Amino acid sequence: MSDYKDIVGTAVRSNAGVLTSAKTGELFYDSTNLNFIYRNQNITSAGAWRTGGNLNTAKRQIGGAGSQAAGLAFGGETATAAEVNETEAYNGATWTEVNNLNTARISMASAGHEGTSILSVGGEISSTSALTNANESWNGTSWTELANLNTARRHGSGDGASNTAAIVFGGNSGSVTNATETWNGTAWTEVNNLNSAREQLAGAGIVGAAVTFGGNTGSITVNTELWNGTSWTEVNNLNVGREQLQGCGLSTTALAIGGNDGTTAAVASNENWNGTSWTEDGDLNTGIRLGGAAGTSSTGLAFAGQNASNTKLAGAEEFTGAGANVGAWATGTNLNTARESLAGSGTSTSGLAYGGNTTEVVASTELYNGSTWTELNDLNTARKLLGGVGADGTSALAMAGAPALALNEVWNGTSWTEVGDMNTGRDAIGSAGTATAAIIFGGSDGSSNLAVTELWNGTAWTETGDLSGGKRFMAGAGTSTAALCIGGNPGPTANTELFTGSSWAEINNLNTARNQLMADGLQSGALAFGGESPPNVAITEDWNGASWSEVADLNVARRFSGASGSASSPTSALCFGGDAPGDDNKTEEWSGSSILNNVLTD
Repeated sequence: MSDYKDIVGTAVRSNAGVLTSAKTGELFYDSTNLNFIYRNQNITSAGAWRTGGNLNTAKRQIGGAGSQAAGLAFGGETATAAEVNETEAYNGATWTEVNNLNTARISMASAGHEGTSILSVGGEISSTSALTNANESWNGTSWTELANLNTARRHGSGDGASNTAAIVFGGNSGSVTNATETWNGTAWTEVNNLNSAREQLAGAGIVGAAVTFGGNTGSITVNTELWNGTSWTEVNNLNVGREQLQGCGLSTTALAIGGNDGTTAAVASNENWNGTSWTEDGDLNTGIRLGGAAGTSSTGLAFAGQNASNTKLAGAEEFTGAGANVGAWATGTNLNTARESLAGSGTSTSGLAYGGNTTEVVASTELYNGSTWTELNDLNTARKLLGGVGADGTSALAMAGAPALALNEVWNGTSWTEVGDMNTGRDAIGSAGTATAAIIFGGSDGSSNLAVTELWNGTAWTETGDLSGGKRFMAGAGTSTAALCIGGNPGPTANTELFTGSSWAEINNLNTARNQLMADGLQSGALAFGGESPPNVAITEDWNGASWSEVADLNVARRFSGASGSASSPTSALCFGGDAPGDDNKTEEWSGSSILNNVLTD
């Protein structure tokens, strides 16, 4: 029989603690804790939706096509107009208004898997209740009118790879129809009908292989049909019957998104089609119906529509499919001093914890080397609710703290030295940057929440543009010229603000509003974790530079913790101490590279 060395090419390595250099698939021995540990990838078992950028105009009964990184939204109904010809293009982060449709309308079918090759087909001129057979082609710049559908209709569905090859089916042409037509780039041809006439249905696929699902046949249906290029065949049903839903993907792998199930006016339900059957997958964050969709079953995009209160929406959500690599939290070595309201800085293998509160306010400083904490020289002034920044365990800045202090201390790897005070004394601040280039923002002066922002150049503090409003207990990430302000109080809030060197701008919110949370990373990629919603939460969210997505939770729900992590990205991070509730000394290590250390047991 082959042994481990024969299979892997090396003997089992021994290490005092976790062997962080171990490769995926490697087994090693932790001689400190007397454990065999196997390194493996952490894979998602379900997909998840994350908040994307908002459309410029809220609308429903909209057309949609393209991809997650290059989507197109067109037509629809706004709060002030029965139908519009507006078109917006999505680049994976923001929507931009582009050239309009020639015919303003709602409830059209659409086709096109690329943002530069799309069809808008049929629909209704809502202001006159007239059905249309209009057919327009998008080339990435403008719309061109082409040969009309044979059957004018609204609430139909369609799909196709491009503006030269598409299929449209179902809808309402004065009554519910089962009519199906295919497009060859020049003309529409009537082909074999659906088995069940229906409207407000969804579909996915290409002209030679499509799938349609849901809709209304006179009542809401779960029915699914598969197109083989010649005819439709009834196949396995949706788990949740609904109308006014959206679809994206192919005939072998598709998503059924949102809709109206007849009980809840707008559901968040999301189902995944594998070519044979439907499986419930990660739900939308917001129930929607009459929206638009684009993308694939692993990278979907849902946008606009209306919610259960019939409010027209501008929001967008992005889907990451099951099977994606995800990060995870693993238990590390405990702090020597259990405490909350402390600060942290550095990296996951060279991190500092300082200050905080136990039964009293402390000045304690500890260094983490990737496996253990070591006590070092204390702060000159014991304090809690302070801020901290620094590149690693040899360089840090401890700022502010309760009660409303302006104190500022710098760490040189051995000891703390008092340096220039801030202009405004405060506690419960947000901070980001390094010991020589830092930013602090918000906080409390003891009587009110502050919006004041100050920049540190290594010598002195200078006031710059304020936050949008006073807040405290927020988290910070990034650099002194490119920072994020995340969550906070009053609220708790989900608000996220972006600093660009001189001023702040509000951007996409957290999925879960909270304060007293922690964060790490950069403006282009960050991690926000824990906090109080209330109650204390273990929720972790990942920022991709445009939106937040929920990922693996902390093992212990906590607030007022310390944090440190990667100097360049949120691929590694530490969360330590905090109120869990009660003063806590636990440390957790984040691996954003999707590598888990699994202790092998009998």
